[in-house]
Amino acid sequence: MKALTFSTFGDSDVLEYIEIPNPQLKNDEILVEMKAIGLNFADVYRRKGNYHLKGNPPFIAGYEGAGIVVDANNHPEYKIGDRVAFADVPFANAELVAVNVNHVLPLPESISFETASSVLLQGLTAHYLATDSHKTVSGERVLIHAVAGGVGQILTQISKLLGATVIGLTSSADKAKIGFEQGADYVFLYNEDWKSQVFKIAPKGVDAVYDSIGSTLMESFEVTKECGQVVFFGMAGGDPAPVDPRMLMDGSKTLTGGDLWSYLISKEERIKRATQLFNWIIEGKIKLSEPTSFKLSEGKLAHDFLESRQSTGKIILIP
Repeated sequence: MKALTFSTFGDSDVLEYIEIPNPQLKNDEILVEMKAIGLNFADVYRRKGNYHLKGNPPFIAGYEGAGIVVDANNHPEYKIGDRVAFADVPFANAELVAVNVNHVLPLPESISFETASSVLLQGLTAHYLATDSHKTVSGERVLIHAVAGGVGQILTQISKLLGATVIGLTSSADKAKIGFEQGADYVFLYNEDWKSQVFKIAPKGVDAVYDSIGSTLMESFEVTKECGQVVFFGMAGGDPAPVDPRMLMDGSKTLTGGDLWSYLISKEERIKRATQLFNWIIEGKIKLSEPTSFKLSEGKLAHDFLESRQSTGKIILIP
């Protein structure tokens, strides 16, 4: 099979699209022929050598995608031709992927391979943020950092679906427009005095802040009301400053960490969460912008495009 690989760490020049042996299936795996693969920043970090990476050189990145079963490996619940997807299976940047049966997500006919590989990681992240990390209640005001990013767009729509008023933060007027298109009630720019703008809408502060920037964590607490919550789930802008527990005590505020892998802990949980996400899409309650597609063989161009920060929607790779 062909795969997008790298044998040394570095910039996108280390990527090589080469022929390698097909995966050898273990007892608890089925073989999936990939139709679409999601590209994520974690894959860039893996290529640079600063994120957990499985296997030996030539390394294969990618954890998210969709395709059809080509070998059910004596698992009677699957048959050749079944449409499936996954959000947390390594070595996805290849024509064929060995998928552990506990990680297989049945793909409804009305969800395309491209949609599944666009939405699973970011959508499941947005889902746990709005329903587990913070249990969104109708009438709440929530602040979403990086509102035009992949997670931000879906988190905005889910928060609106659950009845919240959404205030978004982003870096440019073009990205603000995207935030409004997703249903955000207000969008402010980082280079403005956004904190005073937030207080005009929520004089006592917001109920919850979703912070994926990291370096903004203390500012997030400043605009959170007493008994409010900050959910910290990313460091796109660098490490956060240490948090003083006295500050949390004095305002009865809560800091919650968020990581998707804490929630995708069983076959049942994966399917339950993905089904909810797929149903929202089928019902038209969540709308996704068209992904940007690259051939898997053009993986270098796809990585360069992702790192240029020019993309607003998802980037997918097509074998």
